Amino acid sequence: MSKKNLQPDWKSMLEPMAYSVTREGSTERPFSHPGFSTDTNCFLCVCCDQVLFSIDAKYDSGSGWPSFFEPISSTALNEKDDLGHGMIRTEVTCSKCAAHLGHVFTDGPKPTGLRYCINGVALKGKNSIS
Repeated sequence: MSKKNLQPDWKSMLEPMAYSVTREGSTERPFSHPGFSTDTNCFLCVCCDQVLFSIDAKYDSGSGWPSFFEPISSTALNEKDDLGHGMIRTEVTCSKCAAHLGHVFTDGPKPTGLRYCINGVALKGKNSIS
């Protein structure tokens, strides 16, 4: 059995836009995500359910995408240089399943100064971390 056969069938598991973003690296339009329920306490990867962000780190950046100033843990995300589209950015992916989530920028609020600009379709809300 090849390694490819061990991978989940992401295309059948995800909505088309979530697949395009998380598995193909695209970006949803700003302000296009409907948001999350008011009882959301944490945000999970839509692909593998790994907890990525706490509601306590979420803020309104005005960018049109969910924004956070820090991940839930130092091991939740992977970062890599993204030189596409004529820009120098840092891409963030889920450390468990390598789903493309968005990018991190250095124009965020205190205490970290970071802005994790995340595609809403790459996340799902949950009302508890456990």
